[in-house]
Amino acid sequence: MFNGKIGKFSGFLTAYKLLIRIRMRNDSVEEQVQWMLSYVQRGSADVWKENIIEDLESGNLSYTTVGNFLLYLKEEFGEENDKTIKMAELKKAEQESKTIEEFVQKVRRAARESGYKKRPLIEFKRRMNRTIRKELTIRKELS
Repeated sequence: MFNGKIGKFSGFLTAYKLLIRIRMRNDSVEEQVQWMLSYVQRGSADVWKENIIEDLESGNLSYTTVGNFLLYLKEEFGEENDKTIKMAELKKAEQESKTIEEFVQKVRRAARESGYKKRPLIEFKRRMNRTIRKELTIRKELS
């Protein structure tokens, strides 16, 4: 479910894209859009959904591709808010008890979605478990 809260859009969009690719590939754009709208509930997103449905029903709005609809969705619930959140996530990411693989994936995702170009590696090194960071530094000095 998506209710319009900042930071929840990216996960919702990913799930939506996967379902379309897996189960709805042959359905019409209208069916795919209607399915997605059925998972938009409560909050500001619910009001937005009602407006979209009214526009669709009156013929004032149509989408020729799902991609067009997704672009409109991103404009509404957007990229900029997600980027700000991902930047904050990246800055406060800690490895803690995660394996290095889990931590790498978390940092990669936050970096990709934040729009940072070079900074992720610096943040990654800062947030890495101290024991692992020291071990890597020692290995680098020995080689």
